[in-house]
Amino acid sequence: MIQTVNKYPIDEILKKDASFYYVIPKYQREYTWSYKEWDALYDDITENLEGYFIGSIICINTGDSTYPRLEVIDGQQRLTTLCLFLLALYHHLNKYKEEMDEDELFEISWIRKTLQNGKNSNKLILLPQVQNYNQDDFSYVMHDNGILAYAKKVQNYGRRKIYRCFSHFLYKIEQDLNESENKVATLLEIKKKVCNAMLVKIEVSSHSDAYILFESLNNRGTPLTAIDLMKNLIMARAEKVGLTVDDCFEQWKELLEYLTDDYATQERFFRYYYNAFKNKLNEPFRKDDLKKKDPLGTVATKSNLLQIYEKLINYDLHGFLDEVLIAGNIFADLRNREDDKTPYRRALLDLARIQGVPSYQLLMFILRNKEEIKMSEETIIKIVNLLTIFFVRRNVTDYPGTRDLNRIFMDAIAAIENGGVCGEDVYHTVKIILSKWVASDDLFEKRLNGDIYKENTGAARFILCALAQKSMTKETWTDLWEYKQYEKSNNNVFIWTIEHIFPEGENIPQVWVDMIAGGNHELANEYLQQYVHKLGNLTITGYNSALSNYSFEQKRDRTNKDGKYIGYKNGLEINHELEAMDTWTVEDIKKRTDKLVSEVSKMFRFPE
Repeated sequence: MIQTVNKYPIDEILKKDASFYYVIPKYQREYTWSYKEWDALYDDITENLEGYFIGSIICINTGDSTYPRLEVIDGQQRLTTLCLFLLALYHHLNKYKEEMDEDELFEISWIRKTLQNGKNSNKLILLPQVQNYNQDDFSYVMHDNGILAYAKKVQNYGRRKIYRCFSHFLYKIEQDLNESENKVATLLEIKKKVCNAMLVKIEVSSHSDAYILFESLNNRGTPLTAIDLMKNLIMARAEKVGLTVDDCFEQWKELLEYLTDDYATQERFFRYYYNAFKNKLNEPFRKDDLKKKDPLGTVATKSNLLQIYEKLINYDLHGFLDEVLIAGNIFADLRNREDDKTPYRRALLDLARIQGVPSYQLLMFILRNKEEIKMSEETIIKIVNLLTIFFVRRNVTDYPGTRDLNRIFMDAIAAIENGGVCGEDVYHTVKIILSKWVASDDLFEKRLNGDIYKENTGAARFILCALAQKSMTKETWTDLWEYKQYEKSNNNVFIWTIEHIFPEGENIPQVWVDMIAGGNHELANEYLQQYVHKLGNLTITGYNSALSNYSFEQKRDRTNKDGKYIGYKNGLEINHELEAMDTWTVEDIKKRTDKLVSEVSKMFRFPE
């Protein structure tokens, strides 16, 4: 497993005229250290005695005996940072060349030859991985400071981590120089401490050994997520089953492209994947003497996620990667429907907008097996629409609770699988399962009559948009979910937004105090608490951050710079009665609430 373990000073790890070089594999994470880690390394080295221990690195020798190529499995952050630290010293030392003697000038040459590759002066001792331009930025900053003769410059390199690290060390060293009477002596003292800092270098014989060791030592630096650790398990397993690390990494990278770089989305996918295909995934692990039906786990949670996937990866890595890629593609389609041309595009958009993501585990199962269970597109649309109704009622009432959602959809999957259900019967099976949990009509109407905006703004927006769009035709269709960049910030905002007719702010404008409470501020505040977030006081208008301060008439008649109505005369059916009104009172709010609650109850009635 371990070939060699030795403790070396940095001037041996990064050796002048070295006959070896370090390579960061492309499947490693990009360079992630930032100010906290840079300052910690700088302070550790400069504030302690020479020979201070700064950690370990794990390498695999993938070159030949005459020219070793050391693949860095653990330690890329530290090695990259040390090289940039030395480069910053090199930059500062060059400013004082005229004041230096021959021995001191040798120190400048030593840094240059240390950062260069001993076999080729236009190559480097360290070859970073390529993500986020790490390798290009590293080469260019070396070229820009005289270490490399040529390097390609990429746009915006000064904004990324590699250059920012180098610049930060320039600043840290400059601070020390400002307090020093002998600049050269200070710089050489810092260089000496860097060169004598100690690292443990561990060389292993295989990727598998490297990743096993990596897991046991990984208790420092940027913490690894469960998804990072899964990747490491895959890389460690690859060569044991006749796969290449590069091929496995390419498949892993493709999967993460489906899932985006958002960790919460990645984790959700892996939980849903297991929950959706739990029966099939557990089959190889069931034994006659094993009483547990699901030896891998009843349900995937944050705490058991890695344990489940370690067993799946070790059992059949090739099959696992193939299947998880198919599921990842389905998951991506469920999440990103805007450009999709399938007949169920709009239905899936509605489900996403009403926060129906927990049902994706059921839909992943249905779409992965749609040929086997004979699913037509019409039946899929019916199921998605049913799920949308379920989640409208669920998110308005907060029933069932969040912890029950996984069980509901896993029960539906089990009912389909165990019953051999196909075709239209899949819809009926899902409906039966959901009917046991769906919020009752009485509870739904009660919550619709409450402070719906305050309780769940997302559900309120969905309902208002649904009310506004139900009377639209192809010719009058308006996308009420369209975004644009707000002029006063870099944030995207909805072009069409929820508007409180009676303003929601605590400082009620006098014109509204007069209209809604006959000039009585105390009564106006009482009405504010009781009615402002009711469904009847909400509508949809064009975006304007200052609209709530306007009078009713100004809101009703507001136009944009082109003279187009974007207030209550904006043409949306939901505003039809408002455009004909001159005042707005508590009685108006009550009356409109009753009317809209009745409409919403009919629109989202769960089928018998």
